Amino acid sequence: MPAALRRKLGIRPGQPLMWKMISDTECRVVVVRKATDRKGRSMRGFMKQFQKGPAKDTAHWMSVLREGEGS
Repeated sequence: MPAALRRKLGIRPGQPLMWKMISDTECRVVVVRKATDRKGRSMRGFMKQFQKGPAKDTAHWMSVLREGEGS
């Protein structure tokens, strides 16, 4: 792959590429990008406005989720 094309696509050494056959004589190269967790992180900050009192730990939330399981 020509260097100018790699630069334009932002392809780094070791970057995964996916090759798809389009026809008997053509293929498409898709640059595989890592998924980012920005949505989850931004939501965590957004939800702070709804939190009342001190932050709860995982054990607390697991007990809330398990309430009524034995019934």
